[in-house]
Amino acid sequence: MGQWFADSMTGSMLVALPIAVLAGAISFFSPCVVPLLPGYLSYVTGLSAAELDSAKRGRMLAGTALFVAGFSAVFILTGVVFGKAGDLLIDHQTAITRVLGALTVVLGIIFLGGFGFMQRDLRVHRVPAVGIAAAPLLGVLFGFGWTPCIGPTLGTVMTLATTEGSTGRGAALALVFSLGLGIPFIVAALAFRRMLGAVAWVRKHQLLVIRIGGVLMIAVGLLLLTGVWDAMTADLRQWVANFGSAV
Repeated sequence: MGQWFADSMTGSMLVALPIAVLAGAISFFSPCVVPLLPGYLSYVTGLSAAELDSAKRGRMLAGTALFVAGFSAVFILTGVVFGKAGDLLIDHQTAITRVLGALTVVLGIIFLGGFGFMQRDLRVHRVPAVGIAAAPLLGVLFGFGWTPCIGPTLGTVMTLATTEGSTGRGAALALVFSLGLGIPFIVAALAFRRMLGAVAWVRKHQLLVIRIGGVLMIAVGLLLLTGVWDAMTADLRQWVANFGSAV
């Protein structure tokens, strides 16, 4: 496990991993997730919205952690698939990177509200509030029901997983994305009342969050499309190799 992690933390991954965790955090604070936070927590704990503030932390943590584990499993499996696809198509990596760069630019525009026909909400709206036992399943449903807000950010991470051309690196990027999305859920469960204050601030400045996310995705897409990403990561790999030799 340690060697796998060490292999993943090299070269271009030093750039891709921070982007992945930021994409996960932006997904959480997007209009499709953060306004519905009390509803999500209510479903995964089996408690009413009024009971969340006084619920035991153990119950809140257990339900939320299982929920996060559910959607993380979906995202990591997806990362493995995209990483493997990149590995199989390594001979055509340059062309694929350009196409994926263009796609990422489109995803950024969608996140900013462009292409109105792509703004449909694909979430499962009605799920039974049966509590902790169903929390992993609800997490899986959340993972598969990509909303217009989660889909573009996750799509950007899967693009990076494909360009890495490795199942291990694809899984690592998806895991980091899941942490960026999942940790705020867990923090909210442990400090529900305080988190509501942060949620209120984010809702007030939601347009700023959307703009930051959209600009980030478009920037990554342009780097991939123009070949700057390849040049930048090649320089980074060389720097890491020289640094390792010096040490």
